Amino acid sequence: MTRLRGGAALAVAVMCAGAALTGCEGLAPPADGGGVPGSGAPAAGDGRAVNPLDNPDGTKPGLAPVTSTEDKARARALIEKVATKGRGPRTGYDRDEFGYAWMDSAPREVPYSHNGCDSRNDLLKRDGRDLRFRSGSDCVVISMTLHDPYTGKVIEWTKSQAIKVQIDHVMPLSYDWQMGASRWTKDKRESIANDPLNLVPVDGPTNSAKGDSGPASWLPPDKRIRCAYSVRFAQVSLKYDLPVTSADKEMMLRQCGG
Repeated sequence: MTRLRGGAALAVAVMCAGAALTGCEGLAPPADGGGVPGSGAPAAGDGRAVNPLDNPDGTKPGLAPVTSTEDKARARALIEKVATKGRGPRTGYDRDEFGYAWMDSAPREVPYSHNGCDSRNDLLKRDGRDLRFRSGSDCVVISMTLHDPYTGKVIEWTKSQAIKVQIDHVMPLSYDWQMGASRWTKDKRESIANDPLNLVPVDGPTNSAKGDSGPASWLPPDKRIRCAYSVRFAQVSLKYDLPVTSADKEMMLRQCGG
């Protein structure tokens, strides 16, 4: 994870297997309701997670629900700024087009880059609690507790069970490719792939089920976090001037009361 910067410990992450970046088209649009059956934990229930409206660069931990009427209005205003267009072909897409996973050499304007720790561990450190590190390292996380925002579950993770937690690209890289990233420079693709604004450590099977779906086809199982997820999707879209489909934008607005 990220090394201490300015006295603050930053970041968190474990990576999604390649399966999570494959197509997941044809999924039925997610229902608006429904929490997570059998999950006793509240969404982002560790008390540290930050409302994405108050975390525009993604360097603060977690993804807290957007709940107040005022914040939902702010969320809709943000989502309304997102441009739309049709989804292009996946032709030519390859994960390596966005750099190797997880690199520490993304362009320097990306938070945590060139800090001596790969972006996967940076994110694990950002969002994990009760962190334990490999002997002699302040970077490599070997165990932690994660309050998963997507399901509301508390996950006890160890490095020996790496796929139990994966790093989600909120805007999936294949989606980015189809919406315009195929024409980007190598640096810009490496930036969006390693930007903490676009990365959230989550329950592994849930992330794999998402694939490269947009919000019209997939939303987090815990309905309490869906507006926050939509805000984060919009924040990445706006930062990288990357449109979404009309159906995705409509679904994002709906999650925040639009």
